Amino acid sequence: MFGLIPRDVVFFDFFERAADNVHEGALAVRELLENFGEAPVLVEKIREIEHRGDSITHETLRRVYGTFITPIDREDIHELVCRLDDVIDFADGAVSRIVLYKVSEPTEDAKALARSLCKSTEVVREAVRKLRTLQKSEEILKLCVQVHTHENEADRIYQHAIAALFESQGSPLDVIKWKDIYQELELATDRCEDVANVIEGIVLKNV
Repeated sequence: MFGLIPRDVVFFDFFERAADNVHEGALAVRELLENFGEAPVLVEKIREIEHRGDSITHETLRRVYGTFITPIDREDIHELVCRLDDVIDFADGAVSRIVLYKVSEPTEDAKALARSLCKSTEVVREAVRKLRTLQKSEEILKLCVQVHTHENEADRIYQHAIAALFESQGSPLDVIKWKDIYQELELATDRCEDVANVIEGIVLKNV
């Protein structure tokens, strides 16, 4: 049983820091797309959040391979923190492309994808916080299902966005730019689902 395993609670601190950072990044992306006039400040904020995520990941991995007994499998610790980092990496990727392509105005589909990402990261954060004790495993598993639901929502938005691009009268260059941006946002939500899958595996193995 999970309660009999020696625990180094610092790993749960790392998980929570990473999940908080991911949600903060998603909120910043949503704010950027909904308040585009503040883009320069928000772009820099998102880059700082992405760098912070890298630092949390590296710190966690250094600790896991220097700890004799870990509270859960080393592979699960590695996978969880890396998948969390992937979320903010793809979100930052979308923002980097917005800057690179000199986007003058965000689309409604981009805003919708960012809102969906925020829903996913909020649930992920809640699920990660419950990992510390695993006493409410059923609640954690229900949260994982919610993440899958939000990912399905993001898929629908993405499909609508791509269809609208090809139906529009915009230039081929604009189609290429926005297709790339949409894909990065959708992949960020996909990685939230990956996080949920890792969490689900941890719960099922340790309760």
